[in-house]
Amino acid sequence: MLVGISVITLSIRTLVGSYVLERTDRQLVQQRDLVFRNIDLLSQSSSGTSGLNSYFLQIQYTDGTVDDNGNAKTVIALLPRLKDDIVSMPSLPANGDTSGITLGEPFTTSAIVQRIVFPGTDEDESDGETDGTGSSNLLTSALGSVDRSTLNAARAPWRVLAMQWVENNQVRGIVYIGLSLSDQIDTMNTLTRYCVIVGIAVMLLGGSIATLVMQRTMAPLKRIEKTAAKIAAGDLSQRVPEAPENTEVGSLSASLNTMLTRIESSFREQEETTAKMKRFVSDASHELRTPLAAIHGYAELYTMQRDLPGALERADESISHIEKSSARMTVLVEDLLSLARLDEGRGIDVTGTVNLTSVVGDATDDLHALDPERGISLGTLRLDTTGASGEPGASGATPSAAPGARLVFTEDAPPQVMVPGDASRLRQVVTNIVGNIHRYTPADSPAEAGVGVIAAAIDPIQLSRLPSDDQSLRRFIEAAEVADSMPVGYRYAVIRFSDHGPGVPEESRAQIFERFYTADPSRARDKGGTGLGLAIAQSVVKAHRGFICATATPGGGLTFTVVLPIEQVPPSAAVTSAAAASVRPKRRRGAGQEM
Repeated sequence: MLVGISVITLSIRTLVGSYVLERTDRQLVQQRDLVFRNIDLLSQSSSGTSGLNSYFLQIQYTDGTVDDNGNAKTVIALLPRLKDDIVSMPSLPANGDTSGITLGEPFTTSAIVQRIVFPGTDEDESDGETDGTGSSNLLTSALGSVDRSTLNAARAPWRVLAMQWVENNQVRGIVYIGLSLSDQIDTMNTLTRYCVIVGIAVMLLGGSIATLVMQRTMAPLKRIEKTAAKIAAGDLSQRVPEAPENTEVGSLSASLNTMLTRIESSFREQEETTAKMKRFVSDASHELRTPLAAIHGYAELYTMQRDLPGALERADESISHIEKSSARMTVLVEDLLSLARLDEGRGIDVTGTVNLTSVVGDATDDLHALDPERGISLGTLRLDTTGASGEPGASGATPSAAPGARLVFTEDAPPQVMVPGDASRLRQVVTNIVGNIHRYTPADSPAEAGVGVIAAAIDPIQLSRLPSDDQSLRRFIEAAEVADSMPVGYRYAVIRFSDHGPGVPEESRAQIFERFYTADPSRARDKGGTGLGLAIAQSVVKAHRGFICATATPGGGLTFTVVLPIEQVPPSAAVTSAAAASVRPKRRRGAGQEM
């Protein structure tokens, strides 16, 4: 701002100075003849006046006219007088010398300052020289004590115009007409002072306004600083105060809040992961300690009783218990090893092709072999967008995310569904689910297994990141409903196992996929459960970019739904299907057939 004001002041001074000097030159050129012809009139008013109309006029005779001393005659016809009898005249060349000047063009010259007094007065300290005007009654005197402003005006330079004096076609001499630049300089100085004062005022005002604006602008940054200090102290719940996002501070605040949300989420996930790991290690240690303690105890019992009567029978019993504990520990270690490999992304090959229908069929046969009294139904699973499932054979309707959308099961022959993946791992998923039904439901309660292919407008990677809960299943059904009306997205294989046992409370359903979680630890231990089956199933499904969840079965029980990607809906097929849908009559689909 200081540099700008300085540049503006200098520019204004230069511009106005050039303009005033140009006006002075124009005045000298235009009024030279008028001044020369009216010397007598101007000489009467020149005394005590100054300014633009206060002319100086000197005539230097070059035609041989001499003064009383025999020198070339020089006459000062006009001599303005200032305050305190101060006179100022331009410094001019010697009589008749025009070298260095151009006739008719104004030039600037310095001033000669003198003080004139009348002879015989107290201030008469002159050396007897005349002032050059030819008047013997005016003598030069020392300046003495003179007003400073008057002295500054007298010392101002002169603007002088030289011209020839021609009379009767004869050059009589050189005439010098001058105007003092004191008023112009005073104007320039006044203008400079005004610019400086205004500049200082503008700087002060601008500085004050800038300070207020900066304080107001920096206030959000101060709040951000305070928030950052609280976050640095460990309070990750703090957020930067919001501001309009069309401003830099608002954009910064929004970005910081987004970053803080992600950091807090990551930190919480890390804490949850650490807590789960600690719980996992604790649970694993407990689960491993139980069979080890049993093996150790029965071994000691055998040692203590081997010399007693009937030791052989007791030894067989001890060995039997040791064998069972060893088998349980073997299963547990194998499951732990499987989870460790899955966590590291190893131990699974998703490049193969799996007949999912055959895997589900074999699982239902295994469940029938384990529980011969259980009624097991194998059928087709599909999406119903009408909201009505009143057909015979339709059962197990999943609550829809939107009115009319649900998954329904019908006892039709399931389609042959081929999915890319690891056959042994997917078979393990189905086996673990069936084993869960076998362990935790009555042996005579019915169960249903359904297989189907459903298109959904959701990416497999996005699907695999969904949590294993009811909300995620509803989101998948919503995406399937979108793909049903507009064939886009991916084709998914959906398998579902429903039982009608005691079920799991809603608040505990999210925990059944956690490691070592068992709904009934005593029964799980009796039947060989380790609490890792569903955790392994979830890891395998996610490794296939799929989704698994547990929901309540209508009427009581638990339903497991597994969704695995097959392929992306081809764009050409989508366009063809959309075109066909636009020309064919609409058909209302029920739970078991189309009408």
